[in-house]
Amino acid sequence: MATLFDDEGLDRPVREVIPGVVHLPGFLSLEESRALVEQARGLARQVAGTPTAMVRPEVGAGQMSVYILSLGYHWQTKPYRYVRSVDGARVPALPENYQGLVDRVLDRAAAVSDELSPWRGRMRAETALVNFYPPGSHMGMHVDGNEESGAPVVSLSIGQSALFRMGNPDNRGRPYRDVSLLSGDAIVFGGPARRNYHGIPAVQPGTTPEGCGLKDGRINITIREVDPH
Repeated sequence: MATLFDDEGLDRPVREVIPGVVHLPGFLSLEESRALVEQARGLARQVAGTPTAMVRPEVGAGQMSVYILSLGYHWQTKPYRYVRSVDGARVPALPENYQGLVDRVLDRAAAVSDELSPWRGRMRAETALVNFYPPGSHMGMHVDGNEESGAPVVSLSIGQSALFRMGNPDNRGRPYRDVSLLSGDAIVFGGPARRNYHGIPAVQPGTTPEGCGLKDGRINITIREVDPH
């Protein structure tokens, strides 16, 4: 039966999906994925029960189905902004290895995208959101618009396969492009697509690889630069 994830199992080369959006299949090894999950789990445990704990944020009149842990800066939803502390609790520092991940992603992405090449070796990893998608969760179409910097967003996927939907800069509707993200994949978007609407309309049950650090669900780590330089 046809699914939204029909490209799984096929040859998946590095490619520029649209100008400024590059998909890097298999960027993380299984060992790297497991180490990142264990690191994120440790950080979440450190702040459990505090104002900076990993929670499902309230947005608009509802609540997200995804749990989010903020690092470096805290992403606040009411109002939408980045802050350094929450009710006196300092936001956990961004792990030092995240800068190396950014450098590696952009080095490879810039080789296939002229739109991303100006950021090769120049993007500073200043904040990250560790998003945990329980089975059956999703993320609606939205714009990453709270960063003043125009640097790309670097996104890493671990666990269940997910459908990544890249839309347009004007609204949540078409036109859009869909990309299947498997465990270990990276996707980066910047340049003319930096403020495009995007989201995760679906994750696929039963696709969590053994040994990635997760029993089920999906972790997505998105790394950003907040302040222009």
